[in-house]
Amino acid sequence: MASLFSFAPKAGVKGRGDGCDNGCVLMKYSMAPLAVVSSCLACALIVAAPLSAQRTELPAPTVSSYVINAEIDTATHRLAAKVVVSFTAPENAETHKTEAVSFGLHPALKVINIYDDAGMALAGLRSPDGSIRIAPATPFVRGQTVHWTFEYEGVITGNHDGPIEGVKLAAIEEPITYLLYPARWFPTTGYLTDRFTAEMHIRVPRGMRVFASGSPSFSPNFSQGAAKHVTLANGKPGDRYDFKWDKPGFPGTVIAGRYMAPVSAGSGNVKVYLTASHQQSSNELAQTAASEYDFFTASFGAAESSRLNVVELPDDTLTSVWAPELAAIPGSHVGDKSGIRLLANTIARQWWGSQVSPRTLNDAWITNGMARYSELLFVENQSGKSALKSAIQDVAAGALAYDTIPLSSAGRLSPFSPEFQSMTMEKGAMIFHMLRWEIGDKAFLATLKGALSQYADSSMRAADLEKVAEAESRHQLTAFFSQWVDGTGAPQFTSKYAVYRLGNNKGFRVTGEIDQDLDLFRMPVELSVETDGKTETKNIEVVGASTPFSVDTFGRPRHISIDPQGWVLKSTPGLLVRVSILKGQQLVAQGDLPGALAEYQKALEINSQSSLVNYRIGEVLFKQRNYQASVNAYRDALRGDDEPRWTEVWSHIALGKIFDLTGQRDRAVNEYRLAVQTNDNTQGAVNEARQWLQKPFKLPGSE
Repeated sequence: MASLFSFAPKAGVKGRGDGCDNGCVLMKYSMAPLAVVSSCLACALIVAAPLSAQRTELPAPTVSSYVINAEIDTATHRLAAKVVVSFTAPENAETHKTEAVSFGLHPALKVINIYDDAGMALAGLRSPDGSIRIAPATPFVRGQTVHWTFEYEGVITGNHDGPIEGVKLAAIEEPITYLLYPARWFPTTGYLTDRFTAEMHIRVPRGMRVFASGSPSFSPNFSQGAAKHVTLANGKPGDRYDFKWDKPGFPGTVIAGRYMAPVSAGSGNVKVYLTASHQQSSNELAQTAASEYDFFTASFGAAESSRLNVVELPDDTLTSVWAPELAAIPGSHVGDKSGIRLLANTIARQWWGSQVSPRTLNDAWITNGMARYSELLFVENQSGKSALKSAIQDVAAGALAYDTIPLSSAGRLSPFSPEFQSMTMEKGAMIFHMLRWEIGDKAFLATLKGALSQYADSSMRAADLEKVAEAESRHQLTAFFSQWVDGTGAPQFTSKYAVYRLGNNKGFRVTGEIDQDLDLFRMPVELSVETDGKTETKNIEVVGASTPFSVDTFGRPRHISIDPQGWVLKSTPGLLVRVSILKGQQLVAQGDLPGALAEYQKALEINSQSSLVNYRIGEVLFKQRNYQASVNAYRDALRGDDEPRWTEVWSHIALGKIFDLTGQRDRAVNEYRLAVQTNDNTQGAVNEARQWLQKPFKLPGSE
């Protein structure tokens, strides 16, 4: 069978000029996902004046659909594709030839031809912002649907720059190949905001399974997951998988690999695909995935599709990937407890991301935040409100870590930056948590279902969510959304009060006021009064800088707490410690160890007894091989507040490793024994301690 790419050029279409392959300049920018591309189009244009100087720049077109024919060769890491893009001409298009439109495309992909549906060759050029600017052969007509065909190819190993610097979004390799939507492996616009349909025909080496969005597009008897045998361009046998997603959405991710037979649980609509190395976790993961999918269906209503494939990813890419009917997480997470919450967040994207999406990136907190909060709702369902309260503490720290600009302006940040992720996901989750508190559980769930129903297969704005919430709750929520979406900061609560004994043995009365530092703040806040007997609680509508309260109790009041259950995002010394720890961990992940130490020192100034802060400092000093200072930090962690408890066992293990590295085996063995005696196997701590009891620890690569 002939290869997909053995076609003859369309009439009027010319290939690249001689010398373009070697003579084009690579232009690289660290900006948004569309920003990094290579310049490899039509060398004749390079000798002419820049396209931006010749033509008036127009907004990016609105893509409505794709027909993608692609062939993957894992032996050579090669992708070859022919893609028909259907888009609507920009609204301000005029009938004259001074126009250009822009598409993003992975920098490793070289365009061979671009032509319109009349077969006319189109001229294009890589622009300074990294996109491909293409001039139409005939003038656009406002609102007209246009069909352009792109032919391109390239080698994608994942070892070179992609659209996002430092983030691996595509790799053609064994045993798993992945082409993620943000990798721009097909011409794209409007990342996460412009919804589209897609028909995809993917050719792969024989025996690979391919996963993407949608039902097969050729035959009703062709079951999903089956393949048609074909011959690849290299003459070797291959398989073709066909998909068609006909609802506007984001069906732009393709994953192919050597996966074992699927495993499912419950009704069987959720299937788990793992490689042989992680197959032992498949049954447990299938049960978890089915439970999460069923819980979200009960909470939010039916998803766009009743099918879901849960697929293993390599560990070198994003920590979670989603597309319609697809949820993928790294293999390292499929068998541990962290994978439960990660998978819940990823599966929730079938509703919050796929079924509804943000109108602009300024609205991304709606879907990112609700996916995160869906994860917490599942935690609450499985483990109770105390587990939710514990999880909310970390979310609150993330919400305030980069709270320097309003969420309504988050679109100015790169979607892959820590700032954007922290703001839209963590603060977004806190907004939904507080909205639940403000309007009550019943109205909150009705708001979620209403938003998904009214905006199904479309995008929504913050104002749209506010309108739905007001309709379902019959609350006026302008102040709430203004505070948390259009503003920054969080209140810092303090109180002052007096206790009076009531006559005739009627108990006591506590009168006082709640003070906070945001003049426009207005929210109900729970006040808890602990007594010799029953604890009394009362909801106080806090308005402005100072709000009076009065609470009657039978027992003598002993202690007053403001918002003890953590419903409101607020600034506290403990939270500021968590914020600095979070920032420090992110800096460690980026390789900035001095910056991380500076953040941890900030936390230590607030709470010098924090075992967690001292443990993190010990980690950084260990990485720097400053072993004496590292030992001091781990000793301080053991003498600290023991929060969280796992810092004890892991501090002993770390001390043992340092003693091994410095030739003090007896002292190392003693520390490993102390670790085992804690009987705390958090993240396999006891197992690791026993491992190093058998042989001395050595740094990786030194053996």
